[in-house]
Amino acid sequence: MFPDLKGFVKPGSEEEKLARQIDFSRLPRHVAVIMDGNGRWAEKRSLPRIEGHRAGAKAVQEVVEACGRLGIKYLTLYAFSKENWKRPKREVARLWKLLEDYLRKEDKQLIKNKIRLIVIGQIEAIPPSARRELERVADLTKDCDGLTVVLALNYGGRTEIVDAVKKICAAGEIGRLELDEDSFSRYLYTASLPDPDLLIRTSGEFRISNFLLWQIAYTELWITPVLWPDFRRKHFLQAVVDYQKRERRFGAVHARTTQHA
Repeated sequence: MFPDLKGFVKPGSEEEKLARQIDFSRLPRHVAVIMDGNGRWAEKRSLPRIEGHRAGAKAVQEVVEACGRLGIKYLTLYAFSKENWKRPKREVARLWKLLEDYLRKEDKQLIKNKIRLIVIGQIEAIPPSARRELERVADLTKDCDGLTVVLALNYGGRTEIVDAVKKICAAGEIGRLELDEDSFSRYLYTASLPDPDLLIRTSGEFRISNFLLWQIAYTELWITPVLWPDFRRKHFLQAVVDYQKRERRFGAVHARTTQHA
């Protein structure tokens, strides 16, 4: 069947039927996810909001494994926006602690599965203990050559663009740099990454929420009403199948052949 999916999808299951529809030569190279709905998931169950975030960790594991099994090279997760600081201080503190615990628990699994971790955003403003864990695991996995997981933390799309302009000014490049889209992109947090091919948003909201504003100019969007803690491999496979049914024209009349290596 699919060697990399053995033990991942059960024979005769809905997941297997979806996997059989996938053209493995045309996978999205980079998938980005707006993980939305943790709070609503908890509220529906009369639970504290932090329990929704805990439950969301399971969805993260499912999506990371799905990307690794399928052979997708980059996965960017919108984990904490600059606007999230407006939430109650107790909830924010627990979120960072949850991230620390997750990194300590999963670091060996990341190495075992050749998963590289990188972080984008205004990292210097992340609480010191969480930042140390992020830096430790990023350094630990820097030579891993499988899936690259990108955590967007203390991230805002508009801030990223402003920060890029500040870097250009600080480098004294204004007037000397032949500024175009390619050269500008080199000053973004995502300078080493390809633009996302597919953006998944959970919870049914139809907005971008200040995420990768520059990078998603021609990204395919897939929106599901499923709340993030309930998001599973089935939903991810549905997104990939739907993505492959679309014609990506990039502004042209006919589809442009793209490289998904």
